[in-house]
Amino acid sequence: MTGEPLVRCPWCGDDPLYVRYHDEEWGAPLHDDRALFELLILEGAQAGLSWHTILKRRQGYRAAYDGFDPEVVAGYGPDKLAALAADARIVRNRAKIAASVANARAFLAVREAFGSFDAYLWRFVDGRPIVGGRASLGQVPPTTPLAESLSRDLRKRGFGFVGPTIAYAFMQAAGLVNDHLTGCFRYRELVGDGKAAP
Repeated sequence: MTGEPLVRCPWCGDDPLYVRYHDEEWGAPLHDDRALFELLILEGAQAGLSWHTILKRRQGYRAAYDGFDPEVVAGYGPDKLAALAADARIVRNRAKIAASVANARAFLAVREAFGSFDAYLWRFVDGRPIVGGRASLGQVPPTTPLAESLSRDLRKRGFGFVGPTIAYAFMQAAGLVNDHLTGCFRYRELVGDGKAAP
């Protein structure tokens, strides 16, 4: 006898790629610097597009961006930028590509100043995820004052494509905010296992 089907946040629909991302990654506290760098670049690439568009290109991005090694990306010169602008595996927006290199350099500067990007980022939530506790998608805001503060600080440090909406999406994805809806099985898993506190 099988149990009841899992209830998920409705935004992921039934696309297997989106469902897997929802079930395994989105909202889970992320502390690995390389993974945080990847997510930051992908969230910036999403600007004006759907996350699904970026998710489908994720493997292509990983190949094009040398596994999202920030030290390698920070060293990209004009030839590599031109190659990226011609690479059909990624979103070929020259401004986003240029920002990704600037972001790699800013990322390294933050890591130098704070010991890790993880240490810098998680201090915005005192090291513990904020639990949204929202019952419907309509209650989830596009940004928050905290995301606006993060956005301002990132921009001050030289990051681009990190406006308040992108900053909040990044916080949600990296688990600084648990915005799984209260009826979603992942909300209960993340709150219940000690990774998040109401």
